[in-house]
Amino acid sequence: MKYNELKLIAQYLKRYKNIKQIHRVDDTVIKIVFDKSETLFFDMRKGDSHIFKKNHFKRAKIYNAPFDVVLHKRFAGSFIEKIEIPGENRVLKFYVVSNSSYKSQKTILQLEFTGRNTNAIILDENETVLEALRHIDSSVSYRSVKTGQKLKPLPPFKPKKNSEHPDIEDIEKFLYNQYDKRAKQRLLQIKNSKINQLQKKIDKFKKILNSLQNEEKLLKDAKKYNEWGTLILSNLHLLKPYEKKFTLKNWEGNEISIEIPKEARNINEGANMLFSKSKKLKQKAASLYKERENLTEKIEFLQKMQKFIKNAADENEINILFPKQQKTKKEQKEQKSYETFFIEGYKIMLGKNQKGNALLLKEAKKRDIWMHLKDIPSSHVIIKTDKQNIPQSVLDFAGKLCVEFSVNKKGTYLVDYTQRRNVKIIDGANVTYVDYKTMHFEE
Repeated sequence: MKYNELKLIAQYLKRYKNIKQIHRVDDTVIKIVFDKSETLFFDMRKGDSHIFKKNHFKRAKIYNAPFDVVLHKRFAGSFIEKIEIPGENRVLKFYVVSNSSYKSQKTILQLEFTGRNTNAIILDENETVLEALRHIDSSVSYRSVKTGQKLKPLPPFKPKKNSEHPDIEDIEKFLYNQYDKRAKQRLLQIKNSKINQLQKKIDKFKKILNSLQNEEKLLKDAKKYNEWGTLILSNLHLLKPYEKKFTLKNWEGNEISIEIPKEARNINEGANMLFSKSKKLKQKAASLYKERENLTEKIEFLQKMQKFIKNAADENEINILFPKQQKTKKEQKEQKSYETFFIEGYKIMLGKNQKGNALLLKEAKKRDIWMHLKDIPSSHVIIKTDKQNIPQSVLDFAGKLCVEFSVNKKGTYLVDYTQRRNVKIIDGANVTYVDYKTMHFEE
């Protein structure tokens, strides 16, 4: 971030007297709500740190690291004493006072927009580090950032002459543009990356699908071996005990050449081996059908994910589909039949097939929110409430998931939603429901 842009933003921020709320909404993005619910975002991304404004920023998860705990404790509901840029450094410092249960506390939030060393550091009034977004060891940098240590000042920074007078007529517009100009480029890059990532999985599953044996041929062979075994047992009186090859007439009077397995010790054992082979081929054909169905469902679901990504309005929607946290073994097992997403700390589950829909209905608690397309077969969606009221933004996103993963044609769709206790299971995933509300979506 340019030094003189930061100077203008610091001057703009001096209009605010209080910090109402503060928390991370992404790995490197800190959201601060000032005074009368006016919100700014501070992206402390290495190499591209900036300050921006944006309406409806979706938070993928709740952050509870030590940095986040101290950030909330020290700054939420605090009074701003002053905001300054020390010297000529690209550093923005918030000096605040917060009233705890025991006494007033003075704290400093130091936001350093310094390229690869960008950081957000929480200091006490003596400039001792309380917590930091990034802890830096002395073995990595001359300026360590460690809890309990006094923070060394940054060396003087000399701003470039051509950036002394930035052309910013409207600071509000500038702050909105800060996000927009980055978001469009990043969104395109993320879309291409994720779509290609999914396409590799699709190609892999298609390769496996195309390599599967043909069920019809297996069943045909199973029928043939069963018929051979039956004909042998029906004509034992005509055959020599140790004969391996012979010709018999079937029920239509046609001659059939039959050969029993070489390892058979006699004709009776050969007939039983033919029956056993027929049975195994039938079982294999049945398992192949299930495997083909499973692979087809996986491919179709990944293709729906690709479509969702293509239609995504911003990168946050995509990040929700691709959470950074590793899934547990239980969640990985569950994903065979339904998918799990997190938005603003709320868990959303989406049925991938009939089995998944039925499982969601069975596992959902009575106060969880259930969603389904009105009068159209669709994925079932469950929002875990934990007895809390669900924000409209979460309902909207869950409804969008329900539509995007259920239909292929563009149009206007209605999504009904209600508490799980208002849904009655008729059979499997077939239900009736009462006391519901309806949302409209354009696909």
